[in-house]
Amino acid sequence: MDMASHPLKRSSGANYLWRLLATGASFVLFGLGGLVLRLFILPLLGLLPGDAATRRRRVRNAISRAFYLHVQFMYRSGVLEFEFQGAERLGRPGQMIIANHPSLIDVVFLIAHIRDANCIVKQSLWRNPFTRGPVRSAQYISNNGSPDMLEEAADALREGQTLIVFPEGTRTAPNRAPVFHRGAAAIALRGARVITPVFITVRPTTLTKAEPWYRIPERRVRVTLRVGPDIAPETFHATAPLPIASRRLNEHLQHVYRDALQLANAEHGWPNAEHLPSANDPLQTSPDLGLAGRMEKRQDRPFSVYE
Repeated sequence: MDMASHPLKRSSGANYLWRLLATGASFVLFGLGGLVLRLFILPLLGLLPGDAATRRRRVRNAISRAFYLHVQFMYRSGVLEFEFQGAERLGRPGQMIIANHPSLIDVVFLIAHIRDANCIVKQSLWRNPFTRGPVRSAQYISNNGSPDMLEEAADALREGQTLIVFPEGTRTAPNRAPVFHRGAAAIALRGARVITPVFITVRPTTLTKAEPWYRIPERRVRVTLRVGPDIAPETFHATAPLPIASRRLNEHLQHVYRDALQLANAEHGWPNAEHLPSANDPLQTSPDLGLAGRMEKRQDRPFSVYE
């Protein structure tokens, strides 16, 4: 278990100003770190001998170490404190890591603690000058929502890579329970040897989709990541065709997350999140039942929406 707590002995006003400045510095350092990786570290790693898999592993290891340093900066500067329970169980071959997505920095914590992980990331990172070099060199998977993306992710798992997926496709709205798209379940059933959930809580909420970086909470943020029990994908795939099995697995995952996050809220005296259907998933919100039916029939290419 990785734990960090860093109490600050400043007045509340001075503490708030310090955390605001440190938060801004965190964003600046993140961008500069991406440029340093792209312009200096990754080209040097590319000069070392080795096959394609070895080169990819070096790049992912460098990104992981850079993210670990970034987490340490946020912790040491007093931006946040964190606790990671069960991180040693992550990083196994063919493991699909499922995580909810309450904050922008969730993926930073996960990759920081897994030296060689693939990840499905938003397509805009391929156009961002600060991030496109690292994500291309690490051969991360773009969440463009295409059937080819699903196959690429499943192939990575079948190859023995560890894959990190956020099934919501976007950050969770504050005080809302996560709602997962079925594309992640379809990927797991096609290629994962094991599914491992990671339950993430961020209190007070920060860096959600509705909050700019400078709107920091009145007190320091606490990030908790807890690795849950493994889930065997063959349990759902053995007796049903892929579309039905993926729907059952998706529903199971949502119940698992709802129960785990409600328990975490109860332990800390936080209000329970409200469950609402996702506006990003036409299968759950669209009045066009024919659309949902047509999507269900695409057994060879399961429908998925990622933002």
